[in-house]
Amino acid sequence: VNGCSITTAEGIGNSKDGFHPIQERFSGFHASQCGYCTPGMCVSLYSALVNAEKSDRPEPRPGFSKLTVPEAEKSIAGNLCRCTGYRPIVDACKTFATDVDMEDLGLNSFWRKGECDEVKLRRLPPYSHGNGTCVFPEFLKNKTKAGFNMESEACYWYSPVSLQQLQRLLQMDDENNETSRKIVVSNTGMGYYKELIRFNKYIDLRYIPELSIIKKDHTGIEIGAAVTISKAIETLKEANEPQFSQEGKLVFKKLADHMEKIASGFLRNSASIGGNLMMAQRKHFPSDIATILLSVDAMVDILTDQRQESIMLEEFLGRPPLDSKSVLLAIKIPCWRLSVDISSQGYTKLLFETYRAAPRPIGNALPYMNSAFLAEVSLSKAGIMLNHCRLTFGAYGTKHAIRARNVEEFLSAKFLNTSVLYEAIKILEITVVPEDGTSHPAYRLSLAIGFLFDFLYPLLENPSEISSFWSDGDNKALPFSDFKGKQDSNQLDQTKFSTLLSSAKQVVQLSEEYNPVGEPIKKVGATLQASGEAVYVDDIPSPSNCLHGAFIYSTEPLAWVKGIEFKPGSSLD
Repeated sequence: VNGCSITTAEGIGNSKDGFHPIQERFSGFHASQCGYCTPGMCVSLYSALVNAEKSDRPEPRPGFSKLTVPEAEKSIAGNLCRCTGYRPIVDACKTFATDVDMEDLGLNSFWRKGECDEVKLRRLPPYSHGNGTCVFPEFLKNKTKAGFNMESEACYWYSPVSLQQLQRLLQMDDENNETSRKIVVSNTGMGYYKELIRFNKYIDLRYIPELSIIKKDHTGIEIGAAVTISKAIETLKEANEPQFSQEGKLVFKKLADHMEKIASGFLRNSASIGGNLMMAQRKHFPSDIATILLSVDAMVDILTDQRQESIMLEEFLGRPPLDSKSVLLAIKIPCWRLSVDISSQGYTKLLFETYRAAPRPIGNALPYMNSAFLAEVSLSKAGIMLNHCRLTFGAYGTKHAIRARNVEEFLSAKFLNTSVLYEAIKILEITVVPEDGTSHPAYRLSLAIGFLFDFLYPLLENPSEISSFWSDGDNKALPFSDFKGKQDSNQLDQTKFSTLLSSAKQVVQLSEEYNPVGEPIKKVGATLQASGEAVYVDDIPSPSNCLHGAFIYSTEPLAWVKGIEFKPGSSLD
């Protein structure tokens, strides 16, 4: 956080300076029960509002923000709640979305059923477009962001600003304890792998320009290992340079869409793409990034002592765990193009798709299985031929993501039909084998089969239509997207505009017999919970001579305590 400006839940709004509309709407939509998670929910939504207001989208309707409904839903994807069931929380978030359907919003204390949208909007706590947007302090704007070195109680924090400084640090004498050094960018991995070993030296890579650079040319995109996952997603989505082929843009876009399902937004803002791959290489982390990049023949640059090398990602993952002196420098994602002469092979297309199955579709859920498939197919009078393909599978109970090379070899240069697909699945069954001790092994295998089936079967659905087009002698007008609609470039943004939750209406029958019992009344203290000002028992300091009680197991049931004896030398404090 050095050189950063921090806005807390109290900074958004509080009882002294006034509550923010976010906090008031959370209260009015009954989106707070115990309140432990509510401040985090409000800050996440506030962050999404700020980012949306910075965009160049058209001005929203009065009373709304530039936020869309899917973005409002995704804004809290990384926040967990165990009380409300999420419906009222999501409803409170969607009240800020410019494309919200007010009829979809559930029970609240602002309006009654049947009232028109104008009345509903008027009764909501007012939100003005651009009002309350956090402003970065002036005194920090002129401060140059640079690394700093720190020493405290035999612990050292180093922030090198060049590869030369990094190499000198890596060459420092650590013969006494080789594991005492840890190389970090944001160190988010410690949330998954707890630090059981005490490190006394940390090396922060964020201030080395070579590790934070992004390069684009006709061969592809090179991303520095210290670049955050969010920045990598942004780079891949905006890869519209003329030197990139349409096939390359398709692959980049699909990679970005899949990365948005990883972890949560605020984690992706800190975690680096290189750190994710290093965890996959060293600790066999079930990485989605490793799986999807493996399918597109990504390469990595590694620095070991004074030697720098570029290797394929597949080789990188298959090597023994790298030692603490090895550093991942960059990842190169190639720009894919058709490898055959279209005029000689009929209609040819590059297909790319990624898959993921997890307990939750997005946000803080590791996958049971992830896959990525890239294939070049050609349409001729004999049918659809699969020229070549890349089939990768990961997170199914294996040390790292793999390419199913035996399946690839079987499918390559074959015309697709049901028999070929059936044989490919049989080969896949003996390729994707979870290790002993893996939970739900049969389910994970079924996912692998289902993913491959979903990718290839649409090419076999309409053989009669393929024949009719060829009989007409017009192969240039073939609607190839009819056989693989998901690959249509016009449909690439479907994940952006489709909502995560199904539409529903909440119907509550109120009775006047026990009025006001049953009326949707704001909970007292909900706004204090939303602002983080609520005081819980754990927040209250224990008074002096406080007596603490705890439940224990007794070896004598239904017995009376006649006396208590303390062990000799034990303290009564």
